[in-house]
Amino acid sequence: MPEDHADVTAEAREHLSLYDNTNRLKLGTFATNASYGSSISEAPTSYHVSWQHTVGLAQQAERLGLDMVVPIGRWRGFGGATNFNGESFETYTWAAGIAQATERVMVFATSHVPTIHPIVAAKQAVTIDHISNGRFGLNLVMGWFKPEMEMFGSALREHDERYGVGDEWVRIVKQLWTDEEPVSFDGRFYTINGAESWPKPIQRPHPVIMNAGSSPAGSDFAARNADINFVTVDDAEVAAALVQKLKANARDNYGRDPQVFSGAYVVCRDTEKEARDAVQSVLDHGDRQAARNLMEVLGVQSGSFDHLMKKGMEDRFITGWGAPAFVGTPEQIADQFIGLEKAGISGITMGFLDYAAELEYFGETVLPLLREAGLRA
Repeated sequence: MPEDHADVTAEAREHLSLYDNTNRLKLGTFATNASYGSSISEAPTSYHVSWQHTVGLAQQAERLGLDMVVPIGRWRGFGGATNFNGESFETYTWAAGIAQATERVMVFATSHVPTIHPIVAAKQAVTIDHISNGRFGLNLVMGWFKPEMEMFGSALREHDERYGVGDEWVRIVKQLWTDEEPVSFDGRFYTINGAESWPKPIQRPHPVIMNAGSSPAGSDFAARNADINFVTVDDAEVAAALVQKLKANARDNYGRDPQVFSGAYVVCRDTEKEARDAVQSVLDHGDRQAARNLMEVLGVQSGSFDHLMKKGMEDRFITGWGAPAFVGTPEQIADQFIGLEKAGISGITMGFLDYAAELEYFGETVLPLLREAGLRA
């Protein structure tokens, strides 16, 4: 079997914006496929869930030169007045459609491991990789939302065991992407008998894999299997220590060198006061019941946000789905992004209240500052 990580080189993926050296800090959007996006709030916005709108946002991201669009994987909402994220586009088919409507931006699907068989996932991923001419990425989630798992007739497994399932799932998928001969596998969770999957991906050795596990088991899973380890960090000092730790684990124990990405909820205005007022409006219109429902589930069932649960940071989930809110003027936002890049964060996915309007403003005001700093072309 070909090596599943050793040959992942810049040359193998040089056609991807995530793997060229043009933009030292990669940027993208997050959650433009689900109701309310990353804002658990009824604050006024032009953002809504329709195919025309989500395609338009992806094309806008591409026009601005962003590197990726990453959807959120959701099968049901979190209740409250908004039933936050309760309306969403399934992410494999979303990615296929977005790939056909774009030319350069990298398109991810977010896949819950327990909800899709690895043979099916491998074939779907390859199909999108071909539709996109090699621009597809797979964001893997182990499945942590108990009501969603129950929808599929599955019990929610113990936290660390989910990563055991994920290890087998990824191994099967990677073999189907790379092996020339039929794949058989007899594991604890999966049994595969002579499976075949053709064609192979355009990307070599396989499409980019991202994972956001941050518990001990999750971080180790990402070190073994992911090309991009997604983490949640508040500031550059925290980021630097975490990036160093994650990269050392991947390098020393698995001979790998994943990139480390993070997320940000961006509220950028001409003045700091205007930005603070905008955040306050999101909070004033917040669906706190939905936020509490989400936090309760994450705290009990996920394990990846334990550090936030202990702080009881309800406001943080209203503004950004747990990602830190970057609030201020274009100069202040740029400085925060520059600080994260210096700390070793090589990519940031961004959420906004009003994606269309705020993306345009970000492109007009923040991107030029990042270019001046040498982080963007």
